[in-house]
Amino acid sequence: MSILAVVWDVDDTLFDYTTADRVGMREHLLAEGLLDGHGTVERAVAHWREITDRQWARFSAGEVSFEGQRRDRVRVFLGQELTDDEADDWFGRYMRHYEAAWALFPDVLPVLDALAASHRHAVLSNSSLHVQDRKLRMLGVHDRFEAILCAAELGVSKPEPGAFHAACDALELAPHHVAYVGDHPEIDGRGAADAGLLSVWIDRDGVYAGAGAPAGPRRIASLAELPALLGSDTRFGAPSTFG
Repeated sequence: MSILAVVWDVDDTLFDYTTADRVGMREHLLAEGLLDGHGTVERAVAHWREITDRQWARFSAGEVSFEGQRRDRVRVFLGQELTDDEADDWFGRYMRHYEAAWALFPDVLPVLDALAASHRHAVLSNSSLHVQDRKLRMLGVHDRFEAILCAAELGVSKPEPGAFHAACDALELAPHHVAYVGDHPEIDGRGAADAGLLSVWIDRDGVYAGAGAPAGPRRIASLAELPALLGSDTRFGAPSTFG
């Protein structure tokens, strides 16, 4: 079967979230006079990311709202009992620094241009539509996608098959006609494969350049590899770039 559409993850796939988060948090802590309390920027960012992952898991499990997980991230990070307004204000100040560092990866626009005439495109993210819609607009790529779907509105998140199938439904295509590209080997890579899509895992850091990579997704190190993979892949006996 031919691949007719590509569904994309956003953070750390199209958008360099890790760099923006690190730079934004560093600038925010400096502005707030909080850097000394965390020793180093790396330690502060690692703590922030750990809290973010933990609170996001609570949101994904339906234990807290999208706004609630943001507020709790701030409260846990600061170790303070803040009102909702206080937590929102602190997060808003962080967001200004974070957004100033927003950027696409260098390989994004070339691959979107290369696939513009041959494939349809959509987004599936484990975030909220409010966040990702605005982000894609600010990054100048919003109009590249027919549909933008997010877990907060769908009520189901990756790696659940229902999230991937919702994206396929939005494109009115069967899963075997759709490729999914994401950076997380399990949530994106294995999740998309288990849902019946052609799963393409972008491993820019070469985490699994050798043995030990998860089964299911095709591994690429750059989005520049994607057009050739989509052009030659039939899902049956095609050469794999995995490993």
